[in-house]
This record gives sequence, structure tokens and C-alpha cells, in this order.
Amino acid sequence: MELAFSIFFQVLVDGIVLGFMYALIALGYTMVYGVLEFINFAHSEIFVIGAFVGAEMLLMFEATGALAVLHPALVLLLVLLTGMALSGLAAMGLERIAYRPLRGAPRLVPLISAIGASFFLQDFIRLIESLWRNAFYLTYPTLPVLEKSLKLGAAVEVPLKSILVIATALVMLLGLYLFVNRTKVGIAIRAVAQDPDTASLMGIHVNRIIALTFFVGGAMGGVAGVLFGLQYSLISPYSGFVPGLKAFTAAVLGGIGNIPGAVLGGMVLGLMEAFAASYLSLITNGAFGAEYKDVFAFAVLILILIFRPKGLLGEKVREEGA
Repeated sequence: MELAFSIFFQVLVDGIVLGFMYALIALGYTMVYGVLEFINFAHSEIFVIGAFVGAEMLLMFEATGALAVLHPALVLLLVLLTGMALSGLAAMGLERIAYRPLRGAPRLVPLISAIGASFFLQDFIRLIESLWRNAFYLTYPTLPVLEKSLKLGAAVEVPLKSILVIATALVMLLGLYLFVNRTKVGIAIRAVAQDPDTASLMGIHVNRIIALTFFVGGAMGGVAGVLFGLQYSLISPYSGFVPGLKAFTAAVLGGIGNIPGAVLGGMVLGLMEAFAASYLSLITNGAFGAEYKDVFAFAVLILILIFRPKGLLGEKVREEGA
């Protein structure tokens, strides 16, 4: 009991970090679904693109000696912005090539296209990295400042990279909220989500808005990819599969198409997973260990689909016949 209490706050911090990571990835799923009512299963590979872009930039800075010259904050800003931009552009390209020609087709058709695009991007990333570095498992270069920790009392030690994840996620989520709710482009996105035909009659370029929605969702995934690499160090072309599934679970948990729901779902899932990983062994006296934490994510998905298929905050989709 004493051990369980002593690690409680540390586990809480780890759960919050993981929850924000899932929330950032889940926003890519939920934004696309909110506009097109379509699950972009290739979004997990967009997340991986961000992770690899961040790794390659840091390796380039390390090779040129820029890490020793540039301020760490500037390095992180450049890496995050580049990861956002290239992941967003990759998502736009994916929409243009794999999804737009299938718009209006039966829903199963773009779903199959998304799964095919996912496998294609995995192998494409592996090909590029194999040709470039003769390896496709990369270890993120470390920034000395991120290896430090902040002590919160005697029992809690928070690494600065965890604080970076939380702070960046909060800034991105606030920026997304203001963008969607306080700008003309955000109003156009909501109009297309509500009724694309009427939005088109009102002068909104629907295809551009949909492409922009993919860009924004991809940019969120790119940020999450960079933060994932900084937090967990090792990445591969397949690193996005499990986080992507869990982020999709988080989006469904909160309410698919619902932006606040994606954040809530990510936090709930992250906390559940962190506490399961740390306390399962204690509760079961070693019968179940941390390796069973993944079971919780998918058990939650099954239970949600059975008892509350619209999620905690409700599903947001366009009204039929609007």
C-alpha cells in the first residue's frame, strides 16, 4: 500500500503526458471525420512522418554542430514547425491522391483506400530511410536541456521533456480551438462539416477547405510525432500503428468528430493506461504485469461501442437533409 501511494503522483504525470499525446493524434482522426464522416486510418503514418522529420532535423543539426550553437528553444521550435508543415503537406497529398477521387463512393471504398495508403506509407518511409541511412530504426538525438528533471516534492520527478509535451500540447489545443471557432477559415470548416452543398452555394471552396482540414489534422499528428520521438527515443516506420489505434480509441471514447471529446478521450485513455501499467502487478500480486496495459485500451473501445457508441461527449456529424 505504501508503494502504491508513493508512486501515485509520478504515475499521474506519466498518464497526463500520454493522454496529451493521444489527444494530439486523435484530433487528426476527429477533424477529418467531422468534415467527411470518414476514418483516415493512414493518419498513424502521418504521425510517423512527423517523428522521422524531427529525427532527421535533429541529426542534421547534430552533424553540422548547430546543436552546440543554436539555443535549444530555437532548435525545438524549428523541429516542431518543420514536422508540422511536412506532416500537414503529406496529409494534403494523401487526401488529393487517395481520397478525393473516391468521394461519393460507398463508404467501404475510401476505407479500403485508407488501409492501403497506410501500408504504402509504412513501406515508403522504410524505403527512404533505408536508402538514406541504411537503417529505418532511429534513435532521437538528445538535447541536454531535456534530460534534466524538475522535482515536485520528494516523490515526484518530472523530466523537462514531459513538461515540453504537456506545454506544447496545451498551446496546440488552444490554437486549434481559436482557429476553428474564431477565424473565418474555421467558420468555413464548420460550414462544410455541417452541409458541404450549401457551403459551396455560399461561395466556400469545399475542396480547399477539406484539404486544409487534412493539413491541420496532419500538422497535429506531426507535432505528436516529434514529441513522441523526444519522449520515447526510438522510432520506426511502424511506430504509429499502436499509438494510432489507441488515439482512434480515444477519439471514439470522447465522441468522434468532437474536438473537446478527442482531448477528453485522450486524457482518460492515457491515465487508464498509465495506472494499469503501474498498478496491475501490485493489485494482482504479480499475476498480471505492465504488458497487459494495452488490453485496457481495446477493452474500453469494445465497451464504448456496446454501451455508448456516440462517446462521452457525443458524436458530431452533419445533420441528414440539412
